[in-house]
Amino acid sequence: MNNIRKFKKIYIEITNACNLKCSFCPPHNRKIEFMKPSGFENILKQIKPFSDYINLHIKGEPLLHPEIKTILDLSNKYNLFVNITTNGTLLKEKGEILLQSGSVRQINISVHSLGANENISSEFYTEEILRFAEEALQKSKIIISLRFWNLDENSIMPESEKKIINDILKKMNVNKEICGKIDSNGIKIKERLYINFEKEFIWPEISDTFLNEEGFCLGLRDQAGILVDGTVVPCCLDAKGIINLGNIFIKNFDEIINSERANSIYKGFSKNKAVEILCKKCRYKERFKK
Repeated sequence: MNNIRKFKKIYIEITNACNLKCSFCPPHNRKIEFMKPSGFENILKQIKPFSDYINLHIKGEPLLHPEIKTILDLSNKYNLFVNITTNGTLLKEKGEILLQSGSVRQINISVHSLGANENISSEFYTEEILRFAEEALQKSKIIISLRFWNLDENSIMPESEKKIINDILKKMNVNKEICGKIDSNGIKIKERLYINFEKEFIWPEISDTFLNEEGFCLGLRDQAGILVDGTVVPCCLDAKGIINLGNIFIKNFDEIINSERANSIYKGFSKNKAVEILCKKCRYKERFKK
């Protein structure tokens, strides 16, 4: 084994299927798959030396996985802390599995999915996620983050979204109202329950007219990603597997992340340079400019 590069987190896409069609999340043309528990365990064995934290998300809704309990049990078996990003629509159905798991550390609920889907009942949706949040605080040590990642460049949020946040604050008896420019530091509602804000980002596409070779990225530095078919990618924004570093079901993870291509990406960003075309097209790296 090469010198171990420790990651803060490794993204594992246990499924690329989703039950919503959000306007901010472009569709993919990959085959819809659900990772088999045996494949998932194979991944855990390989990545365990490299990180203590896994994020069950790249594309797809992880709670759609029919064997999510087994997935979480395996994570617990390998002493890995799990962060889950979900649109929140299946919390009523799968919430108890999350609460009973000893591996789940944090659940990120993308509440901005509400504004991107007209067929979701605002009242029912917010009531359900808040019910789950309260239960999680009472029954577990899980951290709950209610995400609103839809600020514009001026940190302004649509009025409809502000109303949702203010309704949540009111229901949680928080004496605060959102108006005007949003403080990106977020709001602590109570211990282990937060509302977090972030500017909306554009998924990188090869066809994008944007092009910038300069910039910095945390890919292969703080994180790496593994798609549902086993494809290893540098970061969580390469949802189509364009920067295919190798397949973890065929080649060892250690070998993949220490390959010539992976090292070229790492060294390039160390010099504030993007070497891959997808990275040059990525606008998100602009946020980390040195």
